[in-house]
Amino acid sequence: MDVGQYLEIFIDESSEHIQTLSDCIMTLEQEPDNKDTINEVFRAAHSLKGMAGTMGFKRMQHLTHDMENVFQEVRSDRIKVDSAMIDLLFKCLDAIDKYVENIKQTSDEGTEDNELIIKELNDFIARADGESAEAQAESEEKKEAPAVQNTDGGEKYSSIELTDSEKKAVDSAIAEGKKIYGFTVYVQQECLLKAARAFLVFRAVEDFSDIVVYRPSSQDIEDEKFELDFSFLVSSAEDIEKIKKAAENVSEVDKVICGELTSFRVEGEEPTVPAETVAAPAREETATAETKPAAAQPAKQPENKAAAPAKKAGAGKPATSRTVRVDIEKLDLLMNQVSELIIAKNSLVSISSTDGQDNSQNLHDQIEYLERITTNLHESVMKVRMVPIESVTQKYPRMIRDLSRTLNKKMSLVITGEDTELDRTVVDQIGDPLQHLLRNSADHGLESNELRLERGKPEVGTIFLNAYQEGNNVVIKVGDDGNGIDTQAVKAKAIERGLVSAEQAENMSQKEIINFLFLPSFSMANKITDISGRGVGLDVVKSGIEQLGGDVEVATELGKGTTFTVRLPLTLAIIQALMVEIRDEKYAIALGSISNIEDISVDDIKYVQAKEVIHLRGSVIPIIRLDKMLDIEPKEEEPDHLTVVIVQKGDSQAGLVVDNLIGQQEIVIKSLGKYINGNKLISGATILGDGEVALILDVNTLM
Repeated sequence: MDVGQYLEIFIDESSEHIQTLSDCIMTLEQEPDNKDTINEVFRAAHSLKGMAGTMGFKRMQHLTHDMENVFQEVRSDRIKVDSAMIDLLFKCLDAIDKYVENIKQTSDEGTEDNELIIKELNDFIARADGESAEAQAESEEKKEAPAVQNTDGGEKYSSIELTDSEKKAVDSAIAEGKKIYGFTVYVQQECLLKAARAFLVFRAVEDFSDIVVYRPSSQDIEDEKFELDFSFLVSSAEDIEKIKKAAENVSEVDKVICGELTSFRVEGEEPTVPAETVAAPAREETATAETKPAAAQPAKQPENKAAAPAKKAGAGKPATSRTVRVDIEKLDLLMNQVSELIIAKNSLVSISSTDGQDNSQNLHDQIEYLERITTNLHESVMKVRMVPIESVTQKYPRMIRDLSRTLNKKMSLVITGEDTELDRTVVDQIGDPLQHLLRNSADHGLESNELRLERGKPEVGTIFLNAYQEGNNVVIKVGDDGNGIDTQAVKAKAIERGLVSAEQAENMSQKEIINFLFLPSFSMANKITDISGRGVGLDVVKSGIEQLGGDVEVATELGKGTTFTVRLPLTLAIIQALMVEIRDEKYAIALGSISNIEDISVDDIKYVQAKEVIHLRGSVIPIIRLDKMLDIEPKEEEPDHLTVVIVQKGDSQAGLVVDNLIGQQEIVIKSLGKYINGNKLISGATILGDGEVALILDVNTLM
């Protein structure tokens, strides 16, 4: 069995758990005693451990297992969350993220054992116990061994020896009025996936109880270090028969032996009877979640264990995520429209099979009906492809936190509009440009803490990211309340580097000067650091956004801050376009870029600095003759009136001169690949209904 079929699921779910851990650790830094967050961290670490184990990624499993152990101690109030632990947890998170990235690229976790991190985790536990990490590990080995070797009779649960922490968990459950039940489960001789069956049993019984003890340990069960049986203790207020039945319903389970326990063996002690035999009033059900080990989580992927030996087969091929989670309502709507499409098809078949009748009107009606259906179908498919921008932005708070420490600047990140949706293709590629913009704001935008106080600003600088939809585009604004861009310094740097002469620089607008910042290797940093200074960041931003058919603008005010405005198309697949004609060639212009269409007299064209412009409703708009831009033969005679398509890019406008307007049309964008690399005027092509190819004009490069 090829592990490749499970790898994408593993990567997607691992990424989700990593993000959950990141968010929770950020919360813990502010609220170290938040029990809900502590439990969430424990569950996420446990799930990651189980998933890594079933996929055969032992190093990742080992690390997450030790994280889980630490948080088990935190849940038991034996260890307190402090800044040192937070830093260590982020180290763990980075290591796990690296494992997942390696798996994504090569289908293998790599060779890094992260021994230093694991030692630090074990030291936390050791300090809580008052012993060394080595002694702790030795103690654990001693307490695990007897349980595995126990072969006396079928009721193996009755001879389990509890550790001190397990005994505390049992006593706590009894104090809450719950009963303690022991279970020994035997799987069938021919069972191939014993670990998977075990975790399916755990998931089944956890619907009615909380598992407090495992024998062998949950780690050994995941590693299939047991024969045909395993035991566990649960705390529950439910009837034991209900829990037993749930376990027996799991396939390939041979038998389940169970019973209520009132006395317990503790390591180094004689069997004891709990002092509190009277049931205390039960607390709310939400409280039980705090002590739940969440052992059933790995059962989400029971078959993956068998697939592990084959994982090398896909080595060298990056496993990029190609999945999208879709609301069921969107799928229902899509299904309904497909059914309507089938009805339309049947109607057309019926019309075509009718002989000797004039069906032109019926055919026209059905074509109109079909057009409405396909338009609605397109919209529905686009909605299915859309994902919230939150999937990109959720990793930025952690990044800003790290930058705050590295740069020794106090800063906060404010994110709004996270539910704004973008095409999945766009979302996957927008992450790096936005990251560079945020790093730029943190490093270059915000002043030092001392300078901000001198200027009367709050000591904590604010970086913001705001996303919203505007027509057929999504606008993302990234900015700060820092120093702003010193255009005079940028101008001086450009002159120093020979990019422009002093005379030319004097006549340049602020926008033109700021555009120098987007040039490759252009940097205003005085020295190169790990964060910036190489002149790469804004170059990546501009090229990355333009590849997506978007554009970026900068608004800045010295002493008050800078805002970068990114405009992106909602989708890269299908767009509404205006079809135009230039000579005998057809071209498409994205409808979202068009402001209006004007019929202009040639006499209305004026000249400003040797460039053609028109004065339209209080605005001066430059004229772009597309025939010249596209190197098309000019007309022999200049017409008296020109058809001008007014396009808009941010606050800028331009008039495109075309010969004829064909009309609005829904087009499917096709990439030109390597055929037209040098011409940035053309962003792609589309195939029209008559089979003719029309080129799509990129408005962003024309302006």
